[in-house]
Amino acid sequence: MAVHFRDYYEVLGISRDADPSSIKKAFKKLARKYHPDVAEDKETAEEKFKEINEAYEVLSDPEKRSKYDRLGKDWEHGSDFTPPPGWGGFGSDAGGNQYEYHFDGTTGFSDFFENLFGGRSAGDPFGAFGGGHPGAKGSMSVRGQDIESDLLVSLPEVIHGGERVIRLQGRDDRKVQTIKVKIPKGVTENQLIRCGGLGGEGYNGGESGDLYLRVRYERHPDYRFVGSDIYEDMEIYPWECILGISREVKTPHGKVRIKIAPDTQPGSQLRIRSQGLPKNDGTIGDLYLVIKMKLPTTVSSEEQEHWEALANLAEKK
Repeated sequence: MAVHFRDYYEVLGISRDADPSSIKKAFKKLARKYHPDVAEDKETAEEKFKEINEAYEVLSDPEKRSKYDRLGKDWEHGSDFTPPPGWGGFGSDAGGNQYEYHFDGTTGFSDFFENLFGGRSAGDPFGAFGGGHPGAKGSMSVRGQDIESDLLVSLPEVIHGGERVIRLQGRDDRKVQTIKVKIPKGVTENQLIRCGGLGGEGYNGGESGDLYLRVRYERHPDYRFVGSDIYEDMEIYPWECILGISREVKTPHGKVRIKIAPDTQPGSQLRIRSQGLPKNDGTIGDLYLVIKMKLPTTVSSEEQEHWEALANLAEKK
């Protein structure tokens, strides 16, 4: 099945030799523009945000980026693309029969991504399927191979749980299965969701293998996830660090008002309890605001005088 080649560097607007910090900066800039929470055109922004997320998922991961780069130089954006054998998304079942899976974008990743990184043997994050089962000879009954693919999960799905309709298409394009996948509340990064009997076909009457969907968190322009806790940078001005402030902030669970004490130092963390991700025990993790110093971009003549006055006072201490 041919798909269109995606130029992830073009999606993020960066050069092919961009370093990790440039990749991260480009993602944040675009993500803040197209994140469904802030974009005016929600429907268009959602698709664009998925495309940006996918590009960052690949280019921010050294192994995925290296694999992608080995193909990228030979293809043009939008051209028909069929990956060479051994690149994922296809393989052999227990009897050595060729099979292929496509998800029609319902996992949150494009068919292009799935062709490169999806449909792998379970437990192998980057490899393709093996070449059949060594015991699949004669009349021996052999269970089908377990396969694994990625499932992109949004922050609301992590917090509230949800249900996703997945289209599973085999090598025979006429055979399309539609399955409902339950996303449990508090699902964790890299957690495997089992879809029984949807893996490779068995041989000589052997049962089919299972399909495992490995959870990948949708990247957020502001939040960083560490276990069940969320970290977010919060910029405040120098005088706010000195004098302290009261401010309303938006969390994944709603808005809360916080107080930053006087003489707060940059780099310090403000903990907001139970504003993180759900845990297995029914409790909720915390949100940590990491204080960053924000300097004014322009200074008026009057402000300049005040800064000079402060500098003179500091020198007299």
